[in-house]
Amino acid sequence: MNVSRRRSRGRVAHRARAHVAARRPRGPVSATEARRALQAFQRSVESGDVRGLLDVLAPDVVLLGDGGGIKQAALRPVVGADRVARLLASRKVEVAAPSLHPAEVNGWPALIVRSGGALDTVPTVRVDDGLVSGLYAVRSPEKLSHVQQATALRR
Repeated sequence: MNVSRRRSRGRVAHRARAHVAARRPRGPVSATEARRALQAFQRSVESGDVRGLLDVLAPDVVLLGDGGGIKQAALRPVVGADRVARLLASRKVEVAAPSLHPAEVNGWPALIVRSGGALDTVPTVRVDDGLVSGLYAVRSPEKLSHVQQATALRR
């Protein structure tokens, strides 16, 4: 990959992260509101229901992927409910019978996604006004090893 292309991708990612960081909730999100949004998100992802995803995603939702250069992940931020919903629905088709379990990761609502029993992805979600406004989907094996150790201790 040429240097200018790498810089361009870096700028896009930087702007998207800044956009997500700059958005502040209008008020604190209650645990109940976050749980409801996460449950609706989980149901829609499990069923591949694009309409359900569009109902729970904020119009300007941003999805950031982190595959650590090892696992496949979105290389650029995915912005907009329609684009994020289509990506998540297509992922459902690619992954054979994933299991999703709600969790809290670094203080954020999250889902633990296992495929074939193995830890596959941990998307953390940001909820604003009852809608998922940000997703950070970690697939990096190095980062997931910390989640694997923490979930193993709880059993």
